[in-house]
Amino acid sequence: MTNVAIVTDSAASIPEALIEKLNIHWVPYYIHRGEQVLRDLVTVSREAFYQWLPTAKELPKTASPGPGDYFETYKRLAEQGVREIVSIHMTSKGSGAYQAARVAKQMVEEDIPRLRVEVIDTLNVSMCQGWMVIEAARAALAGKSLPDVVGVVEEMMPVTRMIQTADTLKYLYMGGRIGRAKHLVGSLLNIKPLIGMEDGVIVPLGQARSRHRAYEMMAEMIEAVVGRMGEIKIAYVHAAAESEVETIRQLIEARLTCVESLIAELSPALGVHTGPGTAGVCYYPVQR
Repeated sequence: MTNVAIVTDSAASIPEALIEKLNIHWVPYYIHRGEQVLRDLVTVSREAFYQWLPTAKELPKTASPGPGDYFETYKRLAEQGVREIVSIHMTSKGSGAYQAARVAKQMVEEDIPRLRVEVIDTLNVSMCQGWMVIEAARAALAGKSLPDVVGVVEEMMPVTRMIQTADTLKYLYMGGRIGRAKHLVGSLLNIKPLIGMEDGVIVPLGQARSRHRAYEMMAEMIEAVVGRMGEIKIAYVHAAAESEVETIRQLIEARLTCVESLIAELSPALGVHTGPGTAGVCYYPVQR
């Protein structure tokens, strides 16, 4: 067992194979679909959810795990002998997960004082959060101390970026997660908006007149940050649009050096807000 356990939640959308390989512990979000209360990736799968979502007359509601959900996870790990935990969460400006985990930390301090928990607000989302979890887990498996594992995440926070596009921003708008990109909602149908995240909120990055041009712009934006053939780690992220991210991959890998890449499908709890057909990237520069 490693010295430090890594906890996150289903919103990180990390591929299952990596979750298992890196011994990552995660807590599911909740999806309220009419009278149903679904647990993200536990009682609802990506495939079934994305087949159903376009037919929905009313957008489902999502809820972050509560303090009790995180506390039970921390407690279970303590019972297994864990003494230190780093708990990593999506932006506190778009979800209550970070605050819930902070409350759970206070519960731990009262009930399990031998257990030390550090809670991190990544000010990001999706596989940007996921990359931070992955690298934290690798550091933990390498035997790094809790401060060193926290340091890995803190170093990644300013440089880990998301670029995303979709046929429509109506799902983000309906879910109240549109941030500073609200003016793009009324764009013509043939305009593909690109969005990112800055300081924990959604921001507009530009517009394109076709999906292919939007994907080219993604590659251009990354190249502008890291330079021609600059080294990055990248996740091609989608919601029921794997063929689209394959196109993105080809465009990006012609311009940049991807020292590690993976394909990740958004969890249903995130897909509620992006809608099916969303495609994009989460990446960060690699420092040698």
